[in-house]
Order: sequence, then C-alpha cells, then structure tokens
Amino acid sequence: MREPMINESADDADRVAELALRPKNLGEFVGQLRVREQLNLLLSAARERKASADHILFSGPPGLGKTTLAMIVATEMDAPIRITSGPAIQHAGDLASILSSLVEGEILFLDEIHRMSRPAEEMLYLAMEDFRVDVIVGKGAGATSIPLELPHFTLVGATTRAGLLPSPLRDRFGFTAQLDFYENDELAQIIKRSSDLLEIEIHEDAVVEIASRSRGTPRVANRLLRRVRDYAQVNKEKIIQIEHAHSALKIYEVDHIGLDRLDKAVLTALIKNFNGGPVGVSTLAMAVGEEIETIESLAEPFLVRMGFLARTPRGRVATAAGWSHLGIKPPLSAQIGTDATLFDQDPDIAQ
Repeated sequence: MREPMINESADDADRVAELALRPKNLGEFVGQLRVREQLNLLLSAARERKASADHILFSGPPGLGKTTLAMIVATEMDAPIRITSGPAIQHAGDLASILSSLVEGEILFLDEIHRMSRPAEEMLYLAMEDFRVDVIVGKGAGATSIPLELPHFTLVGATTRAGLLPSPLRDRFGFTAQLDFYENDELAQIIKRSSDLLEIEIHEDAVVEIASRSRGTPRVANRLLRRVRDYAQVNKEKIIQIEHAHSALKIYEVDHIGLDRLDKAVLTALIKNFNGGPVGVSTLAMAVGEEIETIESLAEPFLVRMGFLARTPRGRVATAAGWSHLGIKPPLSAQIGTDATLFDQDPDIAQ
C-alpha cells in the first residue's frame, strides 16, 4: 500500500515563502533609507580595505528587517554567515565552540542577543575586541587558562529590546542602527515586489489597502498578501481586486487600521471589563487568556503607537481614541493623567 505524502505545515510553508521574499542586497531593500546609507558606507569602506567590517547591532521591533539586513551584510561582504541566537547560547562553552570554528571574514549573526547568558556575554567582550577567547582547562586549583586566537570576524547582533543590553556589550559595536516602522508607501513597494516574486496579479487599490493594514511592518505586509492570495486562489480570481482584500482580511479579523483579534481582545477587555483601567498587565493577560509576554510584545506596542492605550505608573489605561475605536463614548476619566500620578504604583508591582 502506498504511503501518503506528508506535506509541509502551514508555518513551514510561510517560513519558506518569507525567505524567498527577502531582498538579497542593499539595492533591493526598501525603506530604512538612513540605515541603508550608513550601512553602505561602512561596508564599502571595509571592502576597499579588504578587511572585516566593524561589529554591527540592529535594534527595533520584530518584522522590520534585522535578519534580512544581516544576510545582506554577508552578501555585500561576499562572506559566509553563521546564524544562531541568544537563547541557544546558555554556556560560555557553547559560544567558544562557535567562535573557534569561524573562518576569516565570516559573519556571525546573533539574533535576540540580549537573551544570551552572562558567562557567554563576558566571553564575547574579549572575542569582539581582541579576537581571542580564554579557554579554561581543568578544575579547581589545577585549572589553567589557554588563550585561543580567533580569525577576524564580524558580529551582527539583533535585538528587539536594546535597553536590556549591558553597556560594555553595546559599546563594542562599531555601528548601531535603530530600525523604524515603515510608511504605507514603502509597504506598498514591498507588496508590489513580493507579488511579482509570487507571480500574483494584484490591483493598485488592493496593494494600498493591504499596506494600510500592515502595522508599518514588512513581515505583516507579506503575510497579509499571502492570505489575500489564498482567498483569491480558492475563489478562482485571477486578479486580486480591493474587494477581495476586504473579504480576505475580514475573514482573518484584521480591521481597517490593522488591529487583529488579539489587539481588539485586549482593548475590549480593558474598556468593557475594567472600565478603561488602570489595570495591571498580568490581570489584563488573564482576562484575554494570553501570556504577559504576548501582550507586551505583540499587542501593546501597536495599541500604544496608535494612541489607543497608555502605560501609566498605575497600569494600562484606554485612551479616548481607544474608546472611540470600539464605538463607545469615552468617559471623562479616559483623559490621560486624570487617574494616574507620578507617584502611583503599578498594580502588578504592588501585588
């Protein structure tokens, strides 16, 4: 009997598609003009010197292109790239084994660098500055330190929380770039490029509509484009029109400004369950059935950026704009500052 074929999971397919859509060089990269100009100058100078580029740190919210830029650095320098992450390096020995296997000029990309363990972090200081590590052999009184010379390499770090990086580590990067959210016209360019790569025919109005709901984030824009493509494919539509985008995004619960199910659940719970706050984030997380980290990393940043939610010393508060977005008349207490003072304490801390 013939075995059934095992297809890729949806998540794996999305990752493959996302990888295929990544720009390969700085010329293809859309947006982040200031960062691109600075990075181009840095890499061009390193190529002329025939030397490794200075260590680079990219910081900013998820989905803005930190990993893509790391891969572009490797392409522009014509160098191999080694990819790992902070959580994967829990011991100094883990880092030592990676560093000792690098070749001259290689790019080491360390994602979520702020989550690296302290012993590995301290080893990295020496590796970045002097291109050597001290390997401890033996234990107790008989232990000896053997210096191990490393080839010159470029460390590219990425972090969503630059404030958690200790100063000694942050200061060892020769170039630090803060990535900003994208404008809608930049997202439209990205969607057009992605639709060409995916061989999708899409009307200009649909492109603009998807861009306006993409939260200023290319990763979200590409994901929404793929979901709209799926809708058009299932409904046998050859060209994606704006009405197809509307219908698809309604199915996936993405509203006209980009709020998704989680965003609306948080805002609704804050307003309807707690009368607009203030309320601690742990209580809010329990109300919507999500983890605190999920609320803080996925929902809050966009709600704060849109002006629907404020973080005060006493907890989270819905603003007048947040009440209005749900179609509810805001009370006087929704004005920021009426319920919170500089000396009030966050309910989660008080607990």
